[in-house]
Amino acid sequence: MSNIEHKYIALAYELFAIENNEQHLIEKTTAEKPFGFISGFGLMLDDFEKQTERLNMGDEFDFTLSVEQAFGNYDEKRVVNIDRKDFMQEDGRFDYEHIFKDATIPLQNEEGDRFWGTVLEVNDNAVVIDLNHPLAGKQLRYKGVVTESRLATEHEVHHLIKMLSGGCGGCGSCGGCRNEEEGGDCCGKHGEGDCCGKHGEGDCCGRHGEGCHNH
Repeated sequence: MSNIEHKYIALAYELFAIENNEQHLIEKTTAEKPFGFISGFGLMLDDFEKQTERLNMGDEFDFTLSVEQAFGNYDEKRVVNIDRKDFMQEDGRFDYEHIFKDATIPLQNEEGDRFWGTVLEVNDNAVVIDLNHPLAGKQLRYKGVVTESRLATEHEVHHLIKMLSGGCGGCGSCGGCRNEEEGGDCCGKHGEGDCCGKHGEGDCCGRHGEGCHNH
């Protein structure tokens, strides 16, 4: 076990995306259903964690992350063509149920990294997939209040480590984690991507884009 002090942090906030000087609300959590995470695992955007980890319960916050601090610039090279054959079902038919325009699908590259992509087009030869994070190229503004901030329990930390070691399962797009003593489920991410991703940051998204295949 490392000597890092892990905290359980829960937030009620509004998340705004800023692009071309226009601000749009894209996510909102409440005090009744806050977004929670455990710090110190590198699963959150670094600057998001730095801004919130120093706060106490009841503190209000309003901060903006630059494009670089958030998900970086939009990269056209992260739009890839994947052979339709990779999306065929066992009976030889194309998986139209899950693979269609605007669908968000789980993928895995040759190194075993898992991430998500957005289907832009399905044509006769390939599926065109955007591996950029949906918030790439945007500044992010977080405004809200800390509803809980305390040391994470040993049980919570061990549970998260277990999940990150292969127990992610179908965590999907849960909105963070709740206190396990309340029957919650700590996936330690920020509502985007899967449990093995960094707040949807998608460390592997597009890193080896050309080697991606259907998961």
